[in-house]
Amino acid sequence: MELSRSAPTFVAGHRGLVGSAIYRRLQTLGFGNIVARDHAELDLTDAAATTAFFDQVRPTYVFVAAAKAGGILANDTYPADFIRINLQIQTNILCAAHAAGVDKLLFLGSSCIYPKHAPQPMKEEHLLTGPLEPTNTPYAIAKIAGLTMCESYNRQYGTRFIAAMPTNLYGPGDNFDPVTSHVLPAMIRRLHEAKLTGAPYVTMWGSGKPRREFLYVDDLADACVFLMENFEPGDGPVFANVGVGEDITIAELAATVAEVVGYGGGIRWDTSKPDGTPRKLLDVSVLTDLGWKANTVLEDGIRTTYAAYLEQMS
Repeated sequence: MELSRSAPTFVAGHRGLVGSAIYRRLQTLGFGNIVARDHAELDLTDAAATTAFFDQVRPTYVFVAAAKAGGILANDTYPADFIRINLQIQTNILCAAHAAGVDKLLFLGSSCIYPKHAPQPMKEEHLLTGPLEPTNTPYAIAKIAGLTMCESYNRQYGTRFIAAMPTNLYGPGDNFDPVTSHVLPAMIRRLHEAKLTGAPYVTMWGSGKPRREFLYVDDLADACVFLMENFEPGDGPVFANVGVGEDITIAELAATVAEVVGYGGGIRWDTSKPDGTPRKLLDVSVLTDLGWKANTVLEDGIRTTYAAYLEQMS
């Protein structure tokens, strides 16, 4: 089902990494009625304000990219904030979307919903088959709740709420804060600063051995629109994994980022710090079978992200 390019389309969280990429993709595809509000205009943790917004705008399509997200340190430092804020945002949006008669909605989840020791690569059916990774359990539970809400609304009310579960994301618009950023943007910043100061080495968290998969955010945005047009909630899962289908070690990632940044010093690993999940590789066969795959090479994506970081810092 091709989405109407003239229908009001709400991108929740359009200032963030994912939301801004979805907004760009919709513009490229010729959507002429994209609706967006920043936090000052609409606080999505406020149920009454969110309901009033949906009553007024009556969007046909909704992309839920608004969320509180961060890396291991942020998740470990602010666990209550991560579960509370994400539960509030997604609950308010899904309830208001149903009440306003939204035709179709896509909820953005995360691959952290899967068990810490899930079989690799992780399939949609592996959800809730084992304990979660402790360092991001509050965030993961919030995302699982959002996914379950989509399924429950579909079953009870016949809504068309679907979800995308992306792997680790990066790209222009990323968060490079040293405390709250994810691993790849954190590496870009630390290695760039080490290059500027001439530091002989940089110390990274963990052992460098965990394997991770990295998806360029504009590829995710393309997948989200593709899913809205080609994926329907049915008897099976209402969500699909979104990734590239291959992973690398954190140490290999650090070496690649160092090469892109131009840092020639050494990298040391602080094994007293947590590694997190040993491996996170998504099975992306659902999307592949529908006819979609990512097309951005990791090194090319890192170069674009580094250029965006330099521009952001200038």
